[in-house]
Amino acid sequence: TQASIEIDSLYEGIDFYTSITRARFEELNADLFRGTLDPVEKALRDAKLDKTQVHDIVLVGGSTRIPKIQKLLQDFFNGKELNKSINPDEAVA
Repeated sequence: TQASIEIDSLYEGIDFYTSITRARFEELNADLFRGTLDPVEKALRDAKLDKTQVHDIVLVGGSTRIPKIQKLLQDFFNGKELNKSINPDEAVA
């Protein structure tokens, strides 16, 4: 999968155009993706819950549309299906 990127007037009126593959995007953001589970783990600790006690995983926020984020969350919750029925841009956590 590949996406095109276009930024008008990025620097001194010069437009920027490029494309990026999903693999390259994931490589560039690997550190950020790894950190996405930190708040999930903290929320579970604060609630004194084990991840097996979670019945439903609702994705909130635009970044949850990223397949790598979804895979990390699903793997963290032992393959449990993610609830994608709510628009992540409109949900309030």
